Amino acid sequence: MSEKENELSEDYETEENIEQGEDSAEDMTEDKELSEGEGETESSEVDEDESEPDEDDEVISGPQFIYEMAGTIIVAIAVLFIVMTFFVRQVTVDGPSMNNTLQDADRLLVSCFNYTPQNGDIVIVTHGEELDKKIVKRVIATEGQRLKIDYSTGEVTVDGVLLKEDYIIGTTVKELNSTEIPEVIPKGYVFVMGDNRENSLDSRSKRVGLVPVENIIGKAFFRISPFDTFGFLS
Repeated sequence: MSEKENELSEDYETEENIEQGEDSAEDMTEDKELSEGEGETESSEVDEDESEPDEDDEVISGPQFIYEMAGTIIVAIAVLFIVMTFFVRQVTVDGPSMNNTLQDADRLLVSCFNYTPQNGDIVIVTHGEELDKKIVKRVIATEGQRLKIDYSTGEVTVDGVLLKEDYIIGTTVKELNSTEIPEVIPKGYVFVMGDNRENSLDSRSKRVGLVPVENIIGKAFFRISPFDTFGFLS
């Protein structure tokens, strides 16, 4: 083959290669455009999905919110009423008979559900023998216990044990209209006294006497006012 024919052959191969290169470039460009197009489509679909509202997210209207809030408040009031009627009551101290443990006008919470009087408890009594009002006193002796009060010394003994009464003020004195203390406190009764022993109308007086258990509302366990004495009672 002559040199001229070789040159022509080489030129033909070169042009063919160029054309093939251009075809490859065009194919790559088309593939890239298709890929970008698909990417844009997927991105658009994602954006559309993100912009769609969640069916679970409900928007509460003003009237519906007020209606639901009113229902919640009514239920809360009903529960509070049941608790305050059958489980806990609020009482206000009237007078100085429980000084210094309690003061006049102290506001107390009283536990009254399934309560059984215990020695030392501060209790609310509905009334006494001749006393038609609530009184606040401390349980000194319960049914079956032997109670002895030595008025000459002010000492109080229950079942042969001398009580250590650091909570009282004054001396345990005998009332002018005093009642006889039985040797054993009868079944279903308790003996109560105020912590202010010289200024308390309690079981020492015939006006109150021994208190039937059914006349006890419950045990005072918490002082809610005044704020500076807020807390549990002992």
